[in-house]
Amino acid sequence: MEAALLLNVEGIKKTILHGGTGALPNFITGSQVTFHFRTMKCDEERTVIDDSKQVGQPMHIVIGNMFKLEVWETLLTSMRIREVAEFWCDTIHTGVYPILSRSLRQMAEGKDPTEWHVHTCGLANMFAYHTLGYEDLDELQKEPQPLIFVIELLQVEAPSEYQRETWNLSNTEKMQAVPILHGEGNRLFKLGRYEEASTKYQEAIVCLRNLQTKEKPWEAQWLKLEKMINTLILNYCQCLLKRGEYYEVLEHTSDILRLHPGGWGGRGRVG
Repeated sequence: MEAALLLNVEGIKKTILHGGTGALPNFITGSQVTFHFRTMKCDEERTVIDDSKQVGQPMHIVIGNMFKLEVWETLLTSMRIREVAEFWCDTIHTGVYPILSRSLRQMAEGKDPTEWHVHTCGLANMFAYHTLGYEDLDELQKEPQPLIFVIELLQVEAPSEYQRETWNLSNTEKMQAVPILHGEGNRLFKLGRYEEASTKYQEAIVCLRNLQTKEKPWEAQWLKLEKMINTLILNYCQCLLKRGEYYEVLEHTSDILRLHPGGWGGRGRVG
């Protein structure tokens, strides 16, 4: 074991447990980093809080994507492939860990798989819960403390080397992805692959909804995005009709008519 190494960041101490291979990877913005981690308290028992190997799958984060626990990006970018290192992190870096841990545990229990990506900021949410649903996390949230992270870096992939999910894309990339997803949805619809087509339409809608949150409601750009969204929703509804999911179709079309009375009549085809 090498001696403890400081990362030139306040409140972080690193100890290499197993040296990695090759040169330091190129951690450019948008790179996907895959790793295993174990989180422990700094007590005598080194009580384990979370362990990705027990969950059965590694963790993934995207560099520069405002990951909920920002310090992990700092830790990971100091590592080589297959390196195993132990990081002591002071309380200034661990305050939001209970929120992250809650998300990971919910995923492991099959309650909400999308939470594994935990790609939204949790600071505001921290005060939205009277309880996180786990006694040890409630205690950790009430009394933040230093934590130990043991991390094994498995893989670093450049943005062009992996299939990025829509939430990983920049605003420009989201807008560029919409016509591609729309066209792919249309192609799948014509082939009778309605479930796959509906997934493409949904992804495009998510991109546009995300972009729309950055615009002032009912102004020109917001309305432009709304028109694109409604077109995709109607295409999505066509898939639902083919699958016999009439109630959901009624919900979506009623919402459109309520918000845009008289503005969407006659649109009943995929396009």
